Amino acid sequence: MRKWLFAAAMVWLLAACSPKPKPIQYGVDLCAFCHMSIVDRQHAAELVNTKGKAFKFDAIECMIQYANLHDSKDFALYLVNDYLAPGQLIDATASTYLISPNIPSPMGAFLSAFDRRENAEDIQAEQGGEVFDWEGIRERMRR
Repeated sequence: MRKWLFAAAMVWLLAACSPKPKPIQYGVDLCAFCHMSIVDRQHAAELVNTKGKAFKFDAIECMIQYANLHDSKDFALYLVNDYLAPGQLIDATASTYLISPNIPSPMGAFLSAFDRRENAEDIQAEQGGEVFDWEGIRERMRR
């Protein structure tokens, strides 16, 4: 019986610390980078470290700047909101990004994320701008 309880407790502890997205409480949570209130469901983002702690951001540009200041091995999940599905977190490393002067983002980088490249290109055709993949947008934000 004791072995079973110990095993169950260990499984519970491991599951509690596993990296997984945490819901963003819009209007309540503060950005881990700039400390502004997170209200924009189209541009919010989240990092989850390897221990399961979530860092929430009001803008993709804040998340990228925060990530660029830390070792990438510290993070298990990079998440961004899909511009076309507000509030839906998607894998940032597999997303496509658009910088368009016609689509403002909370911190002024005019940066939006899309789950599919085709979606980003459709919006680019309407609004103008430049399309990037994950590595390209990280490099652009370093400059």
